[in-house]
Amino acid sequence: MTSVRYREDDDRREVPVRPTDEDPVAASGSEIIGGPAGRRAALGGHRWWNPLRVMVLVVIGMFALGMAQKASCYSSAWFKAGDPQYIHACYSDIPHLYAQRGFASDLVPYFDRIPDTVSGSGTLHYLEYPVLTGLFMEVASWVTPHGSPQHSAQAYWIANSAMLMVCAVVLVVCLARTNRRRPWDGLFVALSPALALTATINWDLFAVALAAAGMMCWARSRPAAAGVLIGLATAAKLYPVLLLLALFVLCLRAGRLRSFGAALGAAIAAWLVVNVPVMLLAPHGWAEFYTFSRTRPTDYGSLWLIIAERAGNPLDGVNAYATAVMLLMCAGVAALALYAPRRPRIGQLAFLVVAALVLSNKVYSPQYVLWLLPLAVLARPRWRDLLIWQGAEVLYFLGIWMRLAYVTGTKHHGLTADAYHLAIAVHLLGVLYLCAMVVRDILLPQHDVLRQDGADDPAGGVLDGAQDVFVLGPAPHEPKHAAHAA
Repeated sequence: MTSVRYREDDDRREVPVRPTDEDPVAASGSEIIGGPAGRRAALGGHRWWNPLRVMVLVVIGMFALGMAQKASCYSSAWFKAGDPQYIHACYSDIPHLYAQRGFASDLVPYFDRIPDTVSGSGTLHYLEYPVLTGLFMEVASWVTPHGSPQHSAQAYWIANSAMLMVCAVVLVVCLARTNRRRPWDGLFVALSPALALTATINWDLFAVALAAAGMMCWARSRPAAAGVLIGLATAAKLYPVLLLLALFVLCLRAGRLRSFGAALGAAIAAWLVVNVPVMLLAPHGWAEFYTFSRTRPTDYGSLWLIIAERAGNPLDGVNAYATAVMLLMCAGVAALALYAPRRPRIGQLAFLVVAALVLSNKVYSPQYVLWLLPLAVLARPRWRDLLIWQGAEVLYFLGIWMRLAYVTGTKHHGLTADAYHLAIAVHLLGVLYLCAMVVRDILLPQHDVLRQDGADDPAGGVLDGAQDVFVLGPAPHEPKHAAHAA
């Protein structure tokens, strides 16, 4: 009888989860398209209309809507002085940096110095982006036809948008395949208003897609491939290196340090392959990103901006303050992972460490929400909580542009400093709310959606079902299917 029960449990875990079966918000929202799936509905679905293809079409549609939202800027506002692009909330760095970073002049990133007359700044001398993102920007410039400044900038935005749309599709596909039993979790990313609004502001989606591919490879017990992709993601944007911190703590607890070593070694090798040639041949250009990040003052979107403006001083020690808070938060996350009654899932810990950076950083650009988006879905796949967080981020998205409209315009439109501080607070509280839900799930695993049916960590790869060997708290609960295997 025992073996029969275990087989039944395993069979149940193999059946794909339909969100309308377990999520009240998803079930209510499904009324728009006919209501939840009935008990007679085929679990496998149509041969062509499977979850993955549906979500790919959805994310392409949402991405196109996000591009349409930028239409007023595309036609004129990007090329007018003052605040029109902020009033219409359609700003993007991409068309502006086409000329300001020398792509319109065919300058080679990191090798050619950007004249002050082009960059409009006396402090930037080379492209201030990591090497792989610089390559992404350069490839887009190769397919951009030269014409009038406006037409070329428009074409450059279109070229980048097409490449970023591919990144959005890759992101959804990787997330849907990370947990084979929950392919529909990728639908939240596909339908995300934050993705639609921020995808073409900057190039962050490139790194996010690479990091998601790395998480998918880790879920399939391929640590070296995961490391390569995380290393490439770190070569495009610095934040993915934090995923290695989450993996280290979990592998330490589970006694899987050999797998972590494979991932770490592959990540370092991939990062070096991308960076060393530029580091050796154009050291000053390569270092510009790190110099800019270190010397950048307190900027929009951060808690430190509220403190600085309320105190009436520039907060000169912001680097030290932000670093100290970040280290304390990471130490807290590590302690939580080692003391928790059950080892956290990789999605939960990855979300918390990246959220720590978002909360403590000295700047928060609106597209940084993309860093958290796939991790939030892996950590807490509940539509109610994800929508609360996304609502806060959309309010901040509007708030930052209204603040810039006030600063750059005639003061007749936009937000005052006090109102903008409130928008920042809404963003911070939205992230903290989701963090609180994830921490609760870790401390009380019975609230974790994924563990309510007996699963351990479906995205954990070698960690899934592993027994703990290093725990600082009380004796941990043994994962059910680890006991079955024994």
